[in-house]
Amino acid sequence: MAGMAPGPSAGAADLLERWLAQLSAVRQRSPKTVEAYRRDVAGYLGFLAGHRGGPMGRDALGAVTLAELRAWMAAERGRGLAPRSLARELSAVRSFHRWLDAAEGIDCAAIHVVRSPKLPARLPRPVPEAAARAIVATVSAGAAPWIAARDQAALTLIWSAGLRISEALGLRQGDAPLAEVIRVTGKGDKQREVPVLPAARQAVEHYRALCPHAPARHEALFLGARGGPLNPRLLQKAMAAARMALGLPPSATPHALRHSFATQLLAAGGDLRAIQELLGHASLSSTQVYTGVDESRLMEVYDKAHPRRRG
Repeated sequence: MAGMAPGPSAGAADLLERWLAQLSAVRQRSPKTVEAYRRDVAGYLGFLAGHRGGPMGRDALGAVTLAELRAWMAAERGRGLAPRSLARELSAVRSFHRWLDAAEGIDCAAIHVVRSPKLPARLPRPVPEAAARAIVATVSAGAAPWIAARDQAALTLIWSAGLRISEALGLRQGDAPLAEVIRVTGKGDKQREVPVLPAARQAVEHYRALCPHAPARHEALFLGARGGPLNPRLLQKAMAAARMALGLPPSATPHALRHSFATQLLAAGGDLRAIQELLGHASLSSTQVYTGVDESRLMEVYDKAHPRRRG
């Protein structure tokens, strides 16, 4: 087809096949992975052959320049390849060059300094309100009643107050009964105040009424089966079981409930600065990622907070 890069030259193709055989036999990569590597690296070698106008032998592979690597990446972007796909291709090319160095003594200095394409941030996926309610109602349904009540209370608190899982599980017995506004300790031991909805306070009290343990005021509010602090992994596993039972995606995690808190507040007309404070974010850009707010809305908030910056 017109516009397609030529295939790799005989010398480069032989090295490529030997590398792929090693991936399959020694490193036991799947046939699909090996085929993807073949396609990616063959395209790279074909580009180099066309770019140089000659075969790519051993010496040529060791002499690939940073400019040539950048030219190949630019050509890939030019044909519409997404940044993540290009990063995957570059990873395959790096792996090939590492093998060339280790197995054949062909070291390409440029491959060690070329940078991967900048990837767009993956926006977190909040849990829709109906799904969040279903998770809370379903979590740990087959467990002892007090454990089910504990997990429901913890997830309700994370969702309704926008807490990190560590912040919820960091609460002490002395914090209960929870007030309308509580103080939590977040990243970097920074403290902030967050409002607690009646539903969350009631869920915590229901759990405490059923809890068979009698911990001291300084001990954890949320307890494990034996009375020690609840391991966050157990809460994560409980939510994972609930989401699987409900047919929800793997993105529905306790941390995603925190995203839901932020996006639901924003949808209800909440101020981005206030949401930033409630989440305990050091920068407004972090809150932007959580809520998926666009750049214009972010700069509007920034202008209001810093009216002199335009002068």
